[in-house]
Order: sequence, then structure tokens, then C-alpha cells
Amino acid sequence: MFINIKVKWLLTIFLLVMCPLTLQARDLKEIQADGVLRHIGVPYANFVTQYTQGGKSIEGGLDVELMKGFAKHLGVRYEYVRANWANVFTLLNGESAHYKNGQVVIGEQRQAIAGDIIANGATILEWRKQVVDFSDTYFPSAVWLIARADSPLSPIKPSQSTTKDIKQVKKLISDVDVLAMKHSCLDPDLYNLYETGANIILPVKARKLNEMVPAILNNDAETTLLDVPDALIALQRWPGEIKIIGPISEDQRMAVAFRKNSPELRHAFNLYLRHLKKEGIYNKLVDKYYPSVFHFYNDFFNQKS
Repeated sequence: MFINIKVKWLLTIFLLVMCPLTLQARDLKEIQADGVLRHIGVPYANFVTQYTQGGKSIEGGLDVELMKGFAKHLGVRYEYVRANWANVFTLLNGESAHYKNGQVVIGEQRQAIAGDIIANGATILEWRKQVVDFSDTYFPSAVWLIARADSPLSPIKPSQSTTKDIKQVKKLISDVDVLAMKHSCLDPDLYNLYETGANIILPVKARKLNEMVPAILNNDAETTLLDVPDALIALQRWPGEIKIIGPISEDQRMAVAFRKNSPELRHAFNLYLRHLKKEGIYNKLVDKYYPSVFHFYNDFFNQKS
């Protein structure tokens, strides 16, 4: 009897030591029972912003408002969990995930699960679908090549085919310095940029996506990759100092990311998002942070499309 109890006790300790991460994974019922929704977000563009007021860090942005509204809809408290592009999936799943040499690498690093949902303008990429489940799409995107205004590179003449436009751009960047970023939608491996003969420059230290344009203006590189949301902000912030050469990717979409074992939470969010879109609330929220996006992607935000 004593031996059986001891074996069960040792087995329990073993499971707690070896599997602590799975114990913290929560779906909708657990979140409502705990009374808090933990929003994982990388400060990026106008999706997640941070500033200090009275010595206190304040979060804002499209996704922060969206998640606060969702938390209120669920009847729970909102909590923000700051992340970066290298650890955002680790904070959600408890194990790292990144794209390397054409394949997904999972589990090189492990840590405790820190949040329930990723919302920071996350681009839907094929490799990410293996790691998380995405919500309905809520924002359009693509990756463009951006150059300083004084660059000898000229914007391409758009054709009727994005694929042909991409080929035009790639022909222009042989021997050209192109600033890119791993662990993000600006990862050069995603677009086979090393095959173009471009001189790919990766930051020697952690850099935010909104620092890419200042970097080329500082002559760190002649060009940079940039996605649509950041490009729209950059064109307003540095008018006349940068130019869009053309697309590096096909059209992309952004969505909110969930653990694969949180289907009820994902379903609840999709219903919430659809309600906001139907009532016109979501478009008003987008207009607050990205007013110019409607000029480029009006069809996407048309409720009938």
C-alpha cells in the first residue's frame, strides 16, 4: 500500500515537472472562470502601441481596443502581455516556433504559457498555420519594397498581375542592400530573396518594424521590406522621403491567433468580430488608426465583400 502511494506521488511530481506548460493552456470556459483574458501583443504599427503616462505604461492601438472590447464582451478583465517577434508564439504555446530553411522549427525554447490570444496585426503565413489557428481575417496586407527617395531605383509600372510585378521588383534588387527581419512577415526566406542576388541585411540587434524606415533614412541600407500597415504610416510620417518600388509578396491577410486547443475562444471571437463588422463598428475603429487604408483596400472593408 505504501509503495503504491509512493509510486503515485512520484508519478505526480514527474508530470508536474515534465508537463507544467500544458496545465496553463486555457480555453473559453477556463478564461471566464479565471475572470481575465490575457492579450499577447508585439508593439507594432498602430495595432499595439505603448507610451508612458505618469510613470505608468499605457497600451493603445487597434488590437488593444479590439481585445479590451472582447474581454468586456466575455465579462472578464483585460490584461496585456508584451511580446516581441521572436517569442510571441512561445508565450502563447509554451514552446518556440520559427521558420528556418524552408521549414517550421518548433520547441527549441520552452517557457511558461503567458497569454491566451495573439493580436498585433499578425500576418497569416502557411508556416504559422502549423503553429496556431487564425480567426476570420480582419486586415489586408502585403509586403512591399521601400526605398529612399534619392535611390536610383524607380517604382515599377504595375501590370495586371501581382506575380509579374513581383518578378519585376526582384530583378531590380540584384546587388542592392535590402533591410529585412527574421521571425516576422519581413523574413527574406519567405520570399526567396537570397536567390535574387540582393544583399540582405539583418539587424545585428533587436529592431522594431517601425524602425525599418528610419534605418534606411540613416543610410543603413538603400531599401527595406515593409508591410502595408507600416508603409501607410511611414508615407504619412516621412512624406517625400521614401517611395514604394513594388510588391515582394502576393496579397496577404491579417488575423488574430489562438492556440490549437482553444477552439471555443476562437469561435467566440469570430462571432464578436462579425457582429462588429455587421454593425459598422469595426470600420470606425479601423478608420481611427488607419484612415488611408480605405483608399487602397476599400473592397476588403465593404461588408458585402
